[in-house]
Amino acid sequence: MINGWNSMSASALGREIEAGRLDPVALTEAFLDAIDHHQYRDLIYARSTAERALSEAEAARARAKDGVRRGPLDGVPISWKDLYDTAGTLTEAGSALLKGRVPAADAIVLQNATRAGLVCLGKTHMTELAFSGLGLNPITATPPNINDPALAPGGSSSGAATSVAFGLAAAGIGSDTGGSVRIPAAWNNLVGLKTTSGLLSLEGVVPLCSRFDTVGPLCRTVEDAAHLLAAMGGPKAPDLTNTSLSGLRFAVLETVALDNCRPEPMAAFEGALAKLAAKGAHISRLSFAGAQRAMELAGCLFVCEAWAQWGETIEADPEKMYSPVRQRFEAGKGYAAYEYIRGWTELKRIRQAYQALTAGYDAVLIPSSSILPPDRERLLSDNDYFISENLLALNNTRIGNLMGVCALTLPTSTAAAGIMAMASPFSEPRLLRLGAAMEAALGAQL
Repeated sequence: MINGWNSMSASALGREIEAGRLDPVALTEAFLDAIDHHQYRDLIYARSTAERALSEAEAARARAKDGVRRGPLDGVPISWKDLYDTAGTLTEAGSALLKGRVPAADAIVLQNATRAGLVCLGKTHMTELAFSGLGLNPITATPPNINDPALAPGGSSSGAATSVAFGLAAAGIGSDTGGSVRIPAAWNNLVGLKTTSGLLSLEGVVPLCSRFDTVGPLCRTVEDAAHLLAAMGGPKAPDLTNTSLSGLRFAVLETVALDNCRPEPMAAFEGALAKLAAKGAHISRLSFAGAQRAMELAGCLFVCEAWAQWGETIEADPEKMYSPVRQRFEAGKGYAAYEYIRGWTELKRIRQAYQALTAGYDAVLIPSSSILPPDRERLLSDNDYFISENLLALNNTRIGNLMGVCALTLPTSTAAAGIMAMASPFSEPRLLRLGAAMEAALGAQL
């Protein structure tokens, strides 16, 4: 066993490889062995790709030996959510409806990451077709929450988060349509980056709502998020040294983002704000009525697109789905085409107003989730509870998707309670520098 390997950040592992102190093959073997012998292996990984991983690790070893590493994460093993096409490997998106689906080619972002030297450990469990923020999936598997296995892990990138939190991957790649990176990251004490729609390729990614779907990493540090974004085809990782909060202007979005927030995450958020202010950040409060209107439109915009994508497949075999998730899809049948078109027209106006209102701030801050992880057994037995908790889980993260921005969740000193920073579209490098300064100020060690 490699001492301390499973608690190190992806970037730290990369530096050890660069220094010649860590062999990518030995590291990959250690991760694969840990996966095979872990008590939650089958709840976190849908399948491992050991042969591929070892082949990629051997190539990384040779590059390191020859001094031609492809980047800072060359040779670092990570996991992939089971909606990223992986050539010759089952990719079923957590759904019995896609059982036996084997793509012929890797998703573009996986191709990019492979060219950057990252090692693919395998595919992680997720919510069916990515349409729930709770991470509950009785059809395939529900991963455990790192803070308490009896709690929901957050979704839909549940396995991506828990593969990292339990030390079974150096980082995980998830997707975020309404919060599916940020909720599981927050609930498992991780960093999660929601990228701007259109920044990274969706080719080879099983779709949910293509106008909202985004690719994003779940990891231990902001530095990891920056390097993973670059490896998947995003902008060059920014220099994260010499960052400071002094003089930065943050806006706390009130009303819709705080109205339904429960005491524990609210207290964690306020405590985090105090730490940021102590490091020189200027924090203002603002209200934006358009956010509430956007949330009202969300029901139509998300479910219409989801049903258009999957309705025919679901109707052909509805019993293969967990009913609360299927019902979310079926809600898309109740809207007319004109409602969807008008909704998008109005949302575009709201986005413009939001950008104008927040243009003078470095970021907008809100709690990552209005709630802490709920009890998974109660979610399974109480449909009304499932519905209400799912909506509350996604309440804050959906703001970022609806406004079309990039967003970063960071852990606070309270387990499963994150703080989220939202910045203007395609400003990921600036958000990551800001996030690094926030990370240092928060000093969360969970």
